[in-house]
Amino acid sequence: MCRVVGRRGQCSPRSGAAVVEFAVTLPVLVLILLATLEACSMIYVTQTLQIASYEATRVALVPKSTKAQVEFAATRILSDRRVKNAVIKITPLDFANAPIQSFIRIDITAPANNNAVVSPMFFKDKTLQASCSMMKEY
Repeated sequence: MCRVVGRRGQCSPRSGAAVVEFAVTLPVLVLILLATLEACSMIYVTQTLQIASYEATRVALVPKSTKAQVEFAATRILSDRRVKNAVIKITPLDFANAPIQSFIRIDITAPANNNAVVSPMFFKDKTLQASCSMMKEY
């Protein structure tokens, strides 16, 4: 029995081609979709780390600022954007007494596994990082 009939009343040889093509391309399309979601998620987290390190560095340059104030500036942004398990490193540790024209650097790292929207395939066991360095001018 022929379900798809051509113009001349004959069976079409392509009656199941669309289903086979769909079955072949669907896994590829799903993989591309998941990879795109993962990449966008990691770009978002990396940008968040960069913004947090920039804002923390700006706070560190303010006269008489403390380590707690610098860490609060970074963690406020990180928590607002739901970045988990981030580690903040301030260099030098005694930045308040650092000499003029010395650089203050804030490094922030976060594991990709804990900050992915979907289960990570390409960024599994990777650490995302960002840093900002500014010169002390006062």
